[in-house]
Amino acid sequence: MGPVPRDAGVPVRQATKTDLPAVSSALAGAFHDDPVMGHFFPQDLRQRDQRLARFMGVAVDSALVHDSVFTTAERAGAAVWLPPGHWKLPLRRMLTGMPGMLRALGRRVPVAMAALSAIEAQHPTEPHWYLEILGTEPASQGKGIGGALMAPILERCDGEGVPAHLESSKERNIPYYERHGFRVTGEIDLPKGGPRIWPMWRDPR
Repeated sequence: MGPVPRDAGVPVRQATKTDLPAVSSALAGAFHDDPVMGHFFPQDLRQRDQRLARFMGVAVDSALVHDSVFTTAERAGAAVWLPPGHWKLPLRRMLTGMPGMLRALGRRVPVAMAALSAIEAQHPTEPHWYLEILGTEPASQGKGIGGALMAPILERCDGEGVPAHLESSKERNIPYYERHGFRVTGEIDLPKGGPRIWPMWRDPR
């Protein structure tokens, strides 16, 4: 196969704690119409955005310790990666983030936990990089930002011979990920009336 697609003109950098509010807000916008997030947050739209930003903030904050969150100069989106062996949150960090999760999810905690447990049950055991979240705020979509955000870790995967994994929550996004070397490995119907998602795997090139 050829090299990882590069998106020229979109410089990216590692995110830091100071980026957390802006990146969380950008990801909340990116996932505003996401089927899984709609399942987690079926509230009115204004409340959904607020809760989504809190939820994304916990996820991003948990990954910052690995120096594997990438954003743009304008913080228009982010790729949140977890390195091999770290896709399952250690108990200590999970408990640290729990107050934020409780504020974000409210009474939907059981629904979210059931969905995440179903996803975890089918997570690959082979060592891999896990693309937990990839999103770009709506106003910046279609400009190559997503591909640029993925590129640093995909290039590392290729250089080190390590696979990558993600779950696509929208069927229409599958061709996009396929262009970056991922392939669908199955389907997961989330419990409690949740939507279908598609696990995808990428062998190193």
